[in-house]
Amino acid sequence: MSSTFIPVDDFDDPRLAEFRLKERGLANRNQRRDDAGAGLFLAEGDLVVQRAFDAGCVPVAALADGARVPHVAELLNTPVYVGGDEVRRRVTGLGLPHSIIALFERPARSGVAALAATADKIVVVEGVDNPANIGSIVRNAAAMGWDAMILDHTSADPLSRRSLRVAMGTAFQLPHARSSDLVGDLARLADIVLYALTPDADATDIRDVRPVGRRAVLIGSERAGLSDELMALAERVRIPMADGVDSLNAAAATAIACYALG
Repeated sequence: MSSTFIPVDDFDDPRLAEFRLKERGLANRNQRRDDAGAGLFLAEGDLVVQRAFDAGCVPVAALADGARVPHVAELLNTPVYVGGDEVRRRVTGLGLPHSIIALFERPARSGVAALAATADKIVVVEGVDNPANIGSIVRNAAAMGWDAMILDHTSADPLSRRSLRVAMGTAFQLPHARSSDLVGDLARLADIVLYALTPDADATDIRDVRPVGRRAVLIGSERAGLSDELMALAERVRIPMADGVDSLNAAAATAIACYALG
């Protein structure tokens, strides 16, 4: 079977209403926290749409460039609305509209214990509420060969529009779990060594760490860092920096830590 192409020339067409939804309209807070999969997410651009589709996510509908319909649009087996730049710009709110955007059902995900049981190298994130930072962390971790991500309930959604766009769709190759009790969940993980990033001068230089076996690196927010409760669970490590610079962006720190501890 193949997609059905439907021409549209009116940005107020009611059939396009779902493409205009904000994050909370696509998936409310309870749906984002639901491991069973609930609500929708929006993938922007042919690469991200292709990666979502290849990962087995279920498409609902798409909006594509009618003059140059991307190949992935033919594979979705769903209604594909096709229109010009102005229609797509007005619907999406993007100054430069992508060749395709697509709505997908949010997939089910594993809980913390089940995900950790299948992973060797885990990125743990606490209090990182910027979607662009989450997207960069996902992309960096995936690029360095890490295989899972655990987020606390305050961190941004890896499947938000901005996170997916920044991550270039790599969120689909880095499975994630949500935790409402991050300290308790990590304390219960067996035979996984935890490394907590901190700028403190008395922490171990990350270049001197020789990780063996299963491991996790803990990343905190740029404002507050990791909570004391998480720090108490882990070996504290620091990335050496020049005098006068006290910290790195969370995403940059993740890239260095995943490389050094990988």
